[in-house]
Amino acid sequence: MKRMRKWLVLSTVALLALGVVLSGCAARSGGTAASYPEKQIEYVVPFAAGGGVDLVARAVADYVSKEWKQPVVVVNKPGGGGAIGAQAALKQSPKDGYTVLADNNSSTTMLTGGTPNPPVQIEDHVFVSKIVEDAAAFAVSADAPWKDFKEFSEWVKNNPEKLTWTSVGPAGFSSFAVAEWAGAIGADYGKTRMVATKGAADSAPMIAGGHAVLAVHTVAELYPLAKAGKIKLLAVVSDKRSPYFPDVPTAAEQGVKGLTVKWWTGLSLPVGTPDAIRAKWDAAIAKMAKDPGFQEKLKNMQMEAAYLNSTDFAGFIKKETDYFTALATKYGMRK
Repeated sequence: MKRMRKWLVLSTVALLALGVVLSGCAARSGGTAASYPEKQIEYVVPFAAGGGVDLVARAVADYVSKEWKQPVVVVNKPGGGGAIGAQAALKQSPKDGYTVLADNNSSTTMLTGGTPNPPVQIEDHVFVSKIVEDAAAFAVSADAPWKDFKEFSEWVKNNPEKLTWTSVGPAGFSSFAVAEWAGAIGADYGKTRMVATKGAADSAPMIAGGHAVLAVHTVAELYPLAKAGKIKLLAVVSDKRSPYFPDVPTAAEQGVKGLTVKWWTGLSLPVGTPDAIRAKWDAAIAKMAKDPGFQEKLKNMQMEAAYLNSTDFAGFIKKETDYFTALATKYGMRK
């Protein structure tokens, strides 16, 4: 009988201890989402202020700050084609949801596709949501001699060594757009020359000032200088003309077909961040994408929402990474 009572006591103590452990784990996983966020969140933009990723990040930060009643502060950490900021956010920060990354092609699919050993791998990301997509546009100085994209493409095909173009790095958005275009028109991509910049905010003025021949950025990023008459857009890469530049034909309209590179931005978290926090961010972005106030902000930036949830976003990343890896291999971009 004594042995039985002792066994019952020990069993009860063990069960109570296990219950405490399990409840503690539940509190840490479920409770994290319930109480998150309890302090300021740092929203890392791996590009210079004023570019498309930065502008969208600031609109997102403003919305989420109001939604969650906690400050979300945008911090610009440019360099390395987006790799420096991505490293800071994904590999050098706590995995607690208080540091998030504003992603785009350059810091994800293009970085992996164009770099044999990228400092930040696709596997280092927890892809939360895709937020915005925008068409690429080809821009030259306002006084450039080419009347349209077809004529410009012919000039580049015959004079590839004279083409200078801006990009945040060898594996940047512009690099892939130029390589794909060069292949489509039969130009020697290897003879063209990249001029390194920190992003569209300093790239577009370089084109306006004649310091490089070509910039390939989003319609939104090029909009201010194009509307001011400082640069001119020769083509947009889209199925239809941009509503913000209805007089600019698409590349396909001008006989240059097969161009697919589009710009997008989304949000990532470090691997190891509680899944409940990922889900909370994804839900907030899904709600935000339908918000009239946020949509109006995007309209003022000449952009449109293109939300994808975490699962669809991860699938999109996989397909785009495979494509850009093949493109970079074909044109000798992987160095």
